[in-house]
Parts: sequence; C-alpha cells; structure tokens
Amino acid sequence: AGPIFHSIVLVDEINRAPPKVQSAFLEAMAEGQVTAAGKTHPLPDPFMVVATQNPIEHEGTFPLPEAQLDRFLLYVVIGLPSPAAELKILDLVESENLGADHPIVNRLHPEEIFTARKEAAGIYLSPAVKDYIVRLVTAPRGDAVPDIRKLIEHPPSPRGTFALASAAKARAYIAGRDYVTPDDVADLAADALAHRMVLTWRATADGETARGLVARLLERIAPL
Repeated sequence: AGPIFHSIVLVDEINRAPPKVQSAFLEAMAEGQVTAAGKTHPLPDPFMVVATQNPIEHEGTFPLPEAQLDRFLLYVVIGLPSPAAELKILDLVESENLGADHPIVNRLHPEEIFTARKEAAGIYLSPAVKDYIVRLVTAPRGDAVPDIRKLIEHPPSPRGTFALASAAKARAYIAGRDYVTPDDVADLAADALAHRMVLTWRATADGETARGLVARLLERIAPL
C-alpha cells in the first residue's frame, strides 16, 4: 500500500519530482497498476491523477516527457481567481485558521461514478462531429495547414482524438444533453490537444505556443 493506492491522487508540482518518480506514474496512468519488487498490484477503480505544475520557477524542475504528458486527458491552464472567488477562498482560509469543521457533503459512491461514466460514454457523437474532431487532430500532420504544420515537431497522436472525443462527451453530459455539439469540441480543443504538441525550436524561439496554434487551427478548420 502507498499514497498512489487511492481513487483520486493529487500530485502537487509534479515538475519538481525527479524523472524516476515521474515515470512511476506512467504505468499507473496507462495500465491501472503498479509494479514493485517484481510484483504487480492493481489500482482501485475509479482511479484518477490530478497534477499541478509550477509555471514560473524553472530551477530545480524537471519538465514532463511527452509520453507522460500524453497520459493526461486535459491540460488546464488556470488563471488568477475573480474577486468573488478570491473572497470565498479568503473566507475558507479564515474558517480553517479558526479551526472550523467542514463536513463532507454530497459524497459520491463508486457505483454513482461508474453509472455516470457509462452514461457519458454513451453520449451521441454524430458523423459530422466525429469528422470535425478527426480533422482538427490530424490537420497538423498533413498538408491541410502547411503554415501551422511547419511549426510543429510532433503533432498529436490518435490519443488526442480519443481524449477530445471523451472530453466533449463529458461536457455534453454535464450540460444535460445526450449529444455532442461542435462547440463542445472547440471549447475543449486547447485543453485536450495543446500538451500533445511539440513545437519546433524555431517556433518556440519566435514566441509561438501550442495553445496559440490550436486557436489558429480552430479558425481554419470549421465544422461541417
């Protein structure tokens, strides 16, 4: 047993962990199991890894390799909170400092998660939306957008297609719909694809970003 044997594992500032520690998550996220001392141990189901990175300091950090970044469904860039949200954070910190008890409410049982996961997986993807997803993901690989293609060393793999489709289904499910719209796809494209792109060194030197290239793809690749 260890800290990874939980349904939700929070890895704070994962880019401060050395490569050996980072690689330990690769098997867990890919296979749902860990191997130690020659023995394989299954992880609980559901199992989810939530990781944060320090985007400012670079000293003493180890950038995640592409293979590990690809294991994350989404890479969400979180900005500063709004004044209202910051006030709530301040209230929460104050109450914790005063020793206030915060009971857990609306606890989910695994069966509820399994049901929601199955229902989300069954959300309808029309042929037109599937085509839109595939064209978005594969455009940087071919000749559809040569000006963007030349800026990308490694475009997204098919895993990007699966991730964008799954995330779009989840978004539709949360919205109470039984079908995915092009807006679901477009709104999640940067979070699902940007971390799966490796830019050329020249593009990086010129100030290009993966999220910026995804935004340009969305301008050029329109849904049918």
